Amino acid sequence: MNYTAHHHQTHASAFLGAPPVFPPPLAPPAFLSTAVADADADADADRRRRPPREREVQEWMPVFQHSLLMEMELSMSQTTKGIWLAKAHNIEPCTLVMDLEGTDGRERGEDDTAFEKQSALFALAVSDIVLINMWCHDIGREQAANKPLLKTVFQVMMRLFSPRKTTLLFVIRDKSKTPLENLEPILREDIQKIWDGVPKPHAHKETPLSEFFNVEVVALSSYEEKEELFKEQVSSLRDRFQHSIAPGGLAGDRRGVVPASGFSFSSQQFWKVIKENKDLDLPAHKVMVATVRCEEIGNEKIASFTADEEWQQFEEAVQNDYVPGFGKKISNLLERCLSEYDMEAVYFDEGVRTSKRHQLESKLLQLVNPAYQNLLDHLRTRTLEAFKESFDKSLEKEGFAVAARDCTKAFLEKFDKGSEDAAIQQVKWDPSKIKDKLKRDIEAHVASVRAKKLSELCAKYEGQLTKALAEPVEALLDSASEETWPAIRKLLQRETKSAVSGFESAMASFELDEVTQKELLSKLESHGRSVVESKAKEEAARVLIRMKDRFSTLFSRDADSMPRVWTGKEDIKAITKTARSASMKLLSTMAAIRLDEDGDNIENTLSLALVDTARPGTTDRSIQSFDPLASSSWERVPEEKTLITPVQCKSLWRQFKAETEYTVTQAIAAQEANKRNNNWLPPPWALAAMAILGFNEFMTLLKNPLYLGVIFVVFLVGKAMWVQLDIAKEFQNGFLPAVLSLSTKFVPTIMNILKRLADEGQRPAAPERQREMELQPKSTRNGSHSNVTSAGSSSITSSESGPEYSSPIAH
Repeated sequence: MNYTAHHHQTHASAFLGAPPVFPPPLAPPAFLSTAVADADADADADRRRRPPREREVQEWMPVFQHSLLMEMELSMSQTTKGIWLAKAHNIEPCTLVMDLEGTDGRERGEDDTAFEKQSALFALAVSDIVLINMWCHDIGREQAANKPLLKTVFQVMMRLFSPRKTTLLFVIRDKSKTPLENLEPILREDIQKIWDGVPKPHAHKETPLSEFFNVEVVALSSYEEKEELFKEQVSSLRDRFQHSIAPGGLAGDRRGVVPASGFSFSSQQFWKVIKENKDLDLPAHKVMVATVRCEEIGNEKIASFTADEEWQQFEEAVQNDYVPGFGKKISNLLERCLSEYDMEAVYFDEGVRTSKRHQLESKLLQLVNPAYQNLLDHLRTRTLEAFKESFDKSLEKEGFAVAARDCTKAFLEKFDKGSEDAAIQQVKWDPSKIKDKLKRDIEAHVASVRAKKLSELCAKYEGQLTKALAEPVEALLDSASEETWPAIRKLLQRETKSAVSGFESAMASFELDEVTQKELLSKLESHGRSVVESKAKEEAARVLIRMKDRFSTLFSRDADSMPRVWTGKEDIKAITKTARSASMKLLSTMAAIRLDEDGDNIENTLSLALVDTARPGTTDRSIQSFDPLASSSWERVPEEKTLITPVQCKSLWRQFKAETEYTVTQAIAAQEANKRNNNWLPPPWALAAMAILGFNEFMTLLKNPLYLGVIFVVFLVGKAMWVQLDIAKEFQNGFLPAVLSLSTKFVPTIMNILKRLADEGQRPAAPERQREMELQPKSTRNGSHSNVTSAGSSSITSSESGPEYSSPIAH
């Protein structure tokens, strides 16, 4: 560090000594006092009366070369206590030299190295140049090269102080035949590794070594082997301190220059900060050795454990399945490994040995833990599978809740026994997480089975309810009367009550909570309503077909369900109105769902708008001011319960009337045809003319009764011919076909009648009654009739009373 006072430059340098156990190092703290004392034995008395240490430090540079010669004769004892400071002689600019204790002196002992670290950090903090004395053969070695010391000092320095440039001058003693060009890169690499491995504050994460330190390396030959060369190299090294602060000098790029008057205060503050820092309380040498060696032993034991064939077999077996006796066998392997560690580390520091034993045990347990977890996973899986199998069997014998409770308890206890068998003596691992997972898996399986069973149960009773409701509801809707929906409500209530009762009894074994039971029962009740609603919607979609069927049934059949014969006496208008009213009632029944006893006026609205042709006081529907069906909803009927809207009803009715109009027209035509065919008498005027013009003939018949007998015989023959030829039936097919047919049958019929008369004349006379009984079946047979479909759309029925017409719809 530079200090300026009255234009005089002040330069500080620090020297770190080397451990005394190595060959003679460059250690200014060691040789200054002794070398100066031996070289200046004949100096003046004034100098001899000064304190020896002050004289030596102030004048070490003039005798630098000579002091190195005398160092070989000195003992390896520590000669510097604390930190000494003096002005260098004949060095420009003014240079202060700080003399520190050696870093490994025996006087402080192995257990008191904190001051060495504190003094080293102090030297780095206040000095511009720090000389570090090293033996050539220490390069690359951990402890001898002061690597732990530098590592700790670097780390603390970055945390305590702001960056400043310090020159680290490594003096390599007793250089061997290895060229300095080969040694320097190794040393620089070691320093860089120390720097890279030091934990740094966030602000200096990426700060390079060159930002804090300027590393220089020099080498000195062996004094014993090359004395003259050694002296030349020492003299050359001394010259490098001349004008060291000039550009290109040893401290040419230093930073943080403060006045020399502030040196004392600054040094005190540096020392105070260093003393208060606890990171410099580094372990003793024996602790370091014990740490390194115990770590090595621990690593060997870990490697031995992982390579152990028995452990490898266990590790492989645990990957596939549960291994009984795992805990006891692994505990024995761990105990054997730890016992071997104890035997090999018994002579090392107890604290370190115990600490490293704990670390070894922890690492071994980390190796074992995955196998332990796999084992518990296999145990959980096996327990769960066994639970599922046992639970399914228990359901066949016990109720659901009882079986679930007993099986869960039994298999959780079984898991506890298995986890106890897997427990390792060296550690108390808690298997509760795996057990909790097993409990969750068991609960999930129980819940899944419960849901499945309840679903099957629900499906069973829903199926029964569907079967009990579907067909009866369809039949009731088809009847479409005022009692349809009350009957459906009664049916729904009865069947739902029966299904709910059975379902509630079946659910008792599940021991469900009240809320769940209510939800399931409510779901079943809702299903019953949905069945009815679904059936009502299906029937509503076919309402037009149902209406036409209803109309056809009532219009074409009488009260006895017999086909209606249009004889001309029926009131077709009244029958049509009745059939349409019934169809309208069916439409009103299907227009809305009425599972709740809420009144509505749908039927009245439809009757008024569709069936009644005119309202009281209204003679023309075209002048009506209001159409009750011109709406998309029914009054007092919610939208969700509406099956057919008023507008749709109006459209359906219009289509219904159009498709049934033909049936009514055909009936009217058949009735008129029947009236024409039954009218055999001539017109009244013809009867009057016949009476007037035939009066003479009538009087002639009265005067000659023989004519009456002839007329009677002709009547009987004509009647027989009429019956035998079935003339009425023949003329139903048309006039021309009837004439052709009768012409072919006339002669055979006459011959047949004459033959029968001849046969009758040859028979003995029989009682008149017997003769009548013989002729009656024949007459009846000849008087039977049959229906023949004409070219039109009507049927003609012949009988003794005359032809009758029937509608083709009756077929």
